[in-house]
Amino acid sequence: MAGNPRNGRPYRRLVDWLRAQRLPCWLCGHDIGYGLDAKHPMSFTLDHLVPLSRGGQLLDRANARPAHRRCNSSKGNRTAPPKAAPQRASRRW
Repeated sequence: MAGNPRNGRPYRRLVDWLRAQRLPCWLCGHDIGYGLDAKHPMSFTLDHLVPLSRGGQLLDRANARPAHRRCNSSKGNRTAPPKAAPQRASRRW
């Protein structure tokens, strides 16, 4: 296959299928701005549960998750969502 496989019809169908579900971001749990410009940090992107660089399948629906652009970028090529920093107990009881 010549060129970028993410420009092909099968990949666009996968993106459209996931976008139609209007699910929240799987990384942070907040709603996604599906109508936002693609370059906006809170816009929809398709994230792969198992990153492609770690052997994940590009067109597998079971590997596709909705995410904010910002959340997807911060996850990088890790397989699990980044963990939140532990909360410190206040000194006041």
